[in-house]
Amino acid sequence: MDNKSPIDVRIIVEGASDVESVSRAMQDVALGAEYHITISSIIPTTSLDIARRAVDGADVVLIATDVDAPGRELAEKFQDALKDQVGHLERMKFPYGHDVEYIDPLLIKDEIKNAIIRAGLSSITNIKHFRELETEMDDANDKIRQFSLENQDLLSENHNLAEKLEELSNLNQKLQSELEKVEGESSSLKKEYSRLESQYSHIHKRNLLEVFSIKKLWREAFDDILKDEDQIIFATNQFKPDNIVVGQGYISARSKEEALEWLKVIKTALIFIDPDKSEENKEDLEEEDNLDNRFQNIWD
Repeated sequence: MDNKSPIDVRIIVEGASDVESVSRAMQDVALGAEYHITISSIIPTTSLDIARRAVDGADVVLIATDVDAPGRELAEKFQDALKDQVGHLERMKFPYGHDVEYIDPLLIKDEIKNAIIRAGLSSITNIKHFRELETEMDDANDKIRQFSLENQDLLSENHNLAEKLEELSNLNQKLQSELEKVEGESSSLKKEYSRLESQYSHIHKRNLLEVFSIKKLWREAFDDILKDEDQIIFATNQFKPDNIVVGQGYISARSKEEALEWLKVIKTALIFIDPDKSEENKEDLEEEDNLDNRFQNIWD
C-alpha cells in the first residue's frame, strides 16, 4: 500500500462557512493512516461548471449539503453532472442548522468517515461487477476463437457453393420453362377466384354480430357490478329481440351501442319488476332518454 498513491478525496460544500466547519472537524482525523486517504481540497461552490473543473481527476467526491429539500436538490444536480467524471460520488449530509455559529465537529467528522466507508463498500460491489465483466470478456474471447474456426469452415463451404452455382444456373433454365407453365395455371386460378369472389360477395354485405362481455358492458353502462346474469338471459329469451343473443357470460349484437341499449332496457324492466330497487335507481332512469318508450314497445 505504501508504494501506491493515496486515494484522492475532495469535498464539495455550499459556502465558505462550510469550509471552515469541515476543516475544523478534520483537524483530529488521520485518514491517511487509517484509510490511506487524503482530502486534497474542500470546494465551496454551487456552480456545476466550477465543480466539474475542481473535481477533475479525483477518486472520490463527497457532496456535502444540508438535509433539507434545497440541499437534496443541489446534491442531485451535482451527482448528475459529475457521475461520469470521477471514480465515485457519495452524498454527505450536514445536520440541520449547519449555518449557525457553532456545530459540534464530531458530527461532521463522523459524517465524513461514514461517507468514505459507504464509498468503499460501493467499490466492493463494483469489484464484483468488474470480475463478472472479466468472466464475460473471457467468454467473448472464446466465442471469437470459435467464430474464427467457423469462418474457416464457411470459406470452404463458399468454395463448394461456387461450384453449385453453375448447377443452379442450369436449373434456372429448367425452372424458367416451368414458370411459363405455372403462369398459364395462374391465369386459370385467377378466373376461378373471380368467380368465387362474385359468388360469395354477399357475405361482406351482411351485418355480422359482435361479441361482448356482459359484466364489462354492465359496469360500463351503470358503474355497477352485475349480480344476477340469469335475469338478463331470461329476459332476452322471453322477448327474443332481433340481432341480440345472450349466453355463457357474453352478449352478441350488431354493435356495442345496440348491446348497451338492450342492457338498459333489461335494467329498466328489472326496476319495474322489483319496486324496492326503483328509488335506488331513480337517477339512472332520468338519464336514459326515451327508455320508457323502448321498454313499453318490448313489453307490448
